[in-house]
Amino acid sequence: MKTKKTTSKIILAVMVLFAALFNSCNPNEAIDEAFANNDTNAGTAESTLDQGSSIQRDFIGRIVDAASLPIDNANIIIGNKTAITDANGVFIISDATVKERQAFITAEKPGYLKGMRSVVPTTGTNAIRIMLINENLAGTVASGVASEVILSNGTKVSFDGAFKDENGNAYSGNVDVYMYHLETSNPSIDAIMPGSLQAQNTNGEERILETYGMLNVELKGDSGQKLNIADGHVAEIEISVDPLQTNNAPSSIPLWHFDEVAGHWIEDGEANLVGGKYIGEVSHFSWWNYDVPFPSVQFCLTVVDGSNIPLSNVKIELWSSVSVSGRIAYSNGNGEICGQIPSNETFTLNAFDQCGVQIYTTTVNTVTTDINYGNLVMPGVIAKVISGNLVDCSNVNVTSGYVSLNYGSQFSGLAINNGAFNMSVIQCASLNAFTLEGFNYNTFETTTVLPFNFSNSNVGNLIACSTISEYISIQKDNEPVEFYLVNLNANLNPGNGYIQISSQVNGGIVYIDGNSSALNTYTTSDFSIESSVLNMDHSAPDTLQYTLANFDSIGGYVDLTISGTYTDNDGVTRNATVTVHVIRDM
Repeated sequence: MKTKKTTSKIILAVMVLFAALFNSCNPNEAIDEAFANNDTNAGTAESTLDQGSSIQRDFIGRIVDAASLPIDNANIIIGNKTAITDANGVFIISDATVKERQAFITAEKPGYLKGMRSVVPTTGTNAIRIMLINENLAGTVASGVASEVILSNGTKVSFDGAFKDENGNAYSGNVDVYMYHLETSNPSIDAIMPGSLQAQNTNGEERILETYGMLNVELKGDSGQKLNIADGHVAEIEISVDPLQTNNAPSSIPLWHFDEVAGHWIEDGEANLVGGKYIGEVSHFSWWNYDVPFPSVQFCLTVVDGSNIPLSNVKIELWSSVSVSGRIAYSNGNGEICGQIPSNETFTLNAFDQCGVQIYTTTVNTVTTDINYGNLVMPGVIAKVISGNLVDCSNVNVTSGYVSLNYGSQFSGLAINNGAFNMSVIQCASLNAFTLEGFNYNTFETTTVLPFNFSNSNVGNLIACSTISEYISIQKDNEPVEFYLVNLNANLNPGNGYIQISSQVNGGIVYIDGNSSALNTYTTSDFSIESSVLNMDHSAPDTLQYTLANFDSIGGYVDLTISGTYTDNDGVTRNATVTVHVIRDM
């Protein structure tokens, strides 16, 4: 028989959500100046960018497909560490060795293009989101003859028929051509594109890019072996210019290939604008980018509310006065955002809540050197703190795992620290409810999905234990948590809507009574609790709030949280935190 359990007191820690680099754009009259300051001659350079000293940083991330569905069993590499995504597409890597100015993340799974992301690592847990695209067999050509493969949007690659294998030997046979054109209008461009838009020109100088489109081409032989263009030969690639960029498109534009070792773009040739398409020649295949370069600076800030509390997972957009598409970033668990932006530009900065509603806008003046902008204060915005503790089947704090938050249009992973999780988010004006699910990597068990709302966002203690389907947890002050796992009942009196939740075992009791089963937040005028743990003086005033977040039909779940202060029978003012996840019996 399961019995009442106890856990140790917890230490709340900071969590993290999904962040990305700033990389803004400027396609108008500044393009001519950019070309005047940059060598655009064809050529391939080795990476010489200084990314700073080696440091150790923590990461949590999520890998999804083109429909934003999670991808499990993807292989993740960050610096000297590896991981595999779980059923939610989530991975956690701690103490990875990266560079001060660049952490390079790769994600791979058969059937998908390799995902690659570069971020400026922050001191908190860095959050990563990568979208993997399915391999697309665009056509099959034969070696020894000229041929071409065309996508439905007009993107085309022309071959002269000369190919080689990975050992540099001439290849003869059929060639499968896998192609993907990442258009600038794709709303997920930041999650799909490799690296960031950090680049190195032919002079070895660091640049930030304004993209006019990216193309990935992979070649495979009859046995599935990797192929490439033979030495001394070239292929011609052409892509259509997005209509929104047509008026600003220069007559010629640098080509850039992605360096999968260095984690950034390297200038390698140029393309010419002919009939609304950029056409250029390449000597090998990887990711190619048609981009205008600009001098860059590093720009960091911390997003905070009106009380200077850091805000997690705030979507930030940066637009220059002549941008055709803004760049997107998300604040991490410390409210931090850091990345590369074009120098000597003035930007409009817009902030959005978790439901995609714009809540703030401001102007960021010209930046000419690396800068920490400091706190970005959003007056009138007040943080909502979601906090709690995750334990295993033995009620011991989970040391390896996370808690997932589903709220508004976003899924986020909350890192835990010895069981504790804590994050500050912006509540959407029209949405009060959210769900949490805890995951224990040590035992591969979960809490299942648990509903809550912001009326009481201290969710208390959650059990990641697949063998436990219902529980009541009670904590007084910072004392050990008491869990009730047996003799649990949740009933409704059909006549007056009166609900009762109870458990009694080995001398420990808990009774929770309420006058209504409507989802709402109540006080002791409508709800009450009797507990041998709390030892309450019911004649004394209290500040307890009872939030009923879920009340299913019979066989479903009743979810309730209680928090606040009360006076015990010894006259001492106490804090109480109660979490209820019980199956309704009648």
